[in-house]
Amino acid sequence: MKTTLRTVLLAVACLGLAAPALADEPRRPECIAPASPGGGFDLTCKLAQSALLDGKYISKPMRVTYMPGGIGAVAYNAVVAQRAAEEGTITAFSSGSLLNLAQGKFGRYDETAVKWLAAFGTSYGAIAVRADSEFKTLDDLAAALKADPGKVVIGSGGTVGSQDWMQTAMIARAAGVDPRKLRYVAMEGGGELVTSLLGGHIHVASTDISDSMPHIESGDIRLLAVMSEQRLPGEFSEQIPTAREQGYDVIWPVVRGFYMGPKVSDEKFAWWKDAFDQMMASEEFAELRKSRELYPFAMSGDELDAYVKEQVSTYKALAAEFGLTR
Repeated sequence: MKTTLRTVLLAVACLGLAAPALADEPRRPECIAPASPGGGFDLTCKLAQSALLDGKYISKPMRVTYMPGGIGAVAYNAVVAQRAAEEGTITAFSSGSLLNLAQGKFGRYDETAVKWLAAFGTSYGAIAVRADSEFKTLDDLAAALKADPGKVVIGSGGTVGSQDWMQTAMIARAAGVDPRKLRYVAMEGGGELVTSLLGGHIHVASTDISDSMPHIESGDIRLLAVMSEQRLPGEFSEQIPTAREQGYDVIWPVVRGFYMGPKVSDEKFAWWKDAFDQMMASEEFAELRKSRELYPFAMSGDELDAYVKEQVSTYKALAAEFGLTR
């Protein structure tokens, strides 16, 4: 009898540790994707939406709303200035957001203006073309850029200095081409980027592998390269060569996560952090993350805050190197 009682008590205790108390959950959970539907920020919010609900960390679906503008600037400013204390609101960010912060593109607010909540996965930069493109390798693209960089229209999620711009600028520099001569078309998010590529309005898309995978699987686009240290695991991704193996030593991880407003209470911030910590440690989340073509990366709270500030410092140096800062 004692053994049975002990077992029951242990099971109850484990259930108590499995997730934050639902009674304390935010009343109106919301994830802001700071771009139009269909891109990486959308993917980030919807992954959190599914994982939090499936894992029973929240009892009702989290709403996903879209706030495009300035590749994250509009959302960042709105959260800091107008929605600073909203306890149920989390906003998606990526490494591209940090690069923009490093260049002062979010206006008067810097990386210290928000509470960095959690980062739960990473993707990698990629160079995409249509399935029927004349470019088969990075060397093909480099040759065309050397011949006449103005003839190759490159779409990127953002203007000069954005993450997508930086990826192709680094490839161009490695190929001996002046990045300032590249012909760019700036777009608001991955959804618009893919639409333009498939419609033939651009020849090349600077993107990342998680945004691209559904279109790779459908056979609509190809990736000339992924900017990871080595080939990535997966039925389709393992067939994609890295930039490095083609002679272009460019690596660009795209970390994905969330921040909250600066006036969110410590208690509610801790609730969210606890939910994400437990979720990120679960096998169920690992499988869900894998299905979205994201790779392991888990940080939260103070650790993430330190990481963000270190990355912004690194990106400031990189921006200066490319002549993007005054």
